[in-house]
Amino acid sequence: MGYVIAVAVLVVVIGVIVVAARRRGGSVVTTSADAAAPPTRPRPVVAEFHVVGGDARVHFDVPLPEADFDEHLMSLLGHEAIEVVREKRHVLPIDDVHRVVALGRRNGSWAEVTTIDLDTPGTLPPPVAPEHVPHAPRVEFDVFDHFAGLPEQSPVAGGRSGTERLGSFMQNVTLSGRATARLRAQGVAPESAETHDVALALMRAAGYTLEEIGPDTYLGNRAGQKTFVRVVTHGEGHHPELGEQDIRRFVADFGSSGTSRGLLITEKYSPFEIYQRERRDPRIRFVTRERLQSFIDALSLG
Repeated sequence: MGYVIAVAVLVVVIGVIVVAARRRGGSVVTTSADAAAPPTRPRPVVAEFHVVGGDARVHFDVPLPEADFDEHLMSLLGHEAIEVVREKRHVLPIDDVHRVVALGRRNGSWAEVTTIDLDTPGTLPPPVAPEHVPHAPRVEFDVFDHFAGLPEQSPVAGGRSGTERLGSFMQNVTLSGRATARLRAQGVAPESAETHDVALALMRAAGYTLEEIGPDTYLGNRAGQKTFVRVVTHGEGHHPELGEQDIRRFVADFGSSGTSRGLLITEKYSPFEIYQRERRDPRIRFVTRERLQSFIDALSLG
């Protein structure tokens, strides 16, 4: 009997040790469920919420355009306003609410974007399935899949003058209504934003989480796929082409990052060196001025 008890105790002790080791970060780091988790979407910041005279008024910290609102922005903020009310119904009475109003900021004041009438006061429409959310990222989307369609060589051969002035890429970029709505929902006004801020915001909208790990450097994560992201800005008087030093530093930092892919984003033009680099190592990609529009278009689809 004593022998049996001793064996049982030993089994329990071993089990406790194994569990503790895993909790300390041993062999169990990421489960298959974690790796396959659907991408998340950024949500607009709620600045205020009030119920006034039967209206649930949700004030979003979203910069609105001067022109009329398009259907994408109205759909996005309308959906989010309904979800805010749904989350607050457990702590605030909404039995008399018959309208949900979404508002954003325009010239320092609040402006109504859209109003949703409730068929029955206090009864919200049923939750929307994730795949039907108007601004949700697609699970199967991967921006790296779209690089095959990006320009493979610079449209201007030879060197460029170091005194050449580059205007902001955003002056000529084309943004879909869907992309513009996604940017505004994150507090980014396309008419005044920097190009790299637009690209990063659209990556977040496509389901990437971005953690800043250094100056102009981010760790991107989407459904368990980690990407090293570097932004190279174009300063006054800088050479218009991406410099060799920036390329080498990016490649070296990516190599030591422990990530599976690397992405460099810049408004500068492409030197021919980047195409050789990409052919030698398909894990890295350079989104230069020639590729930015196609990159933004791909993210807008995500």
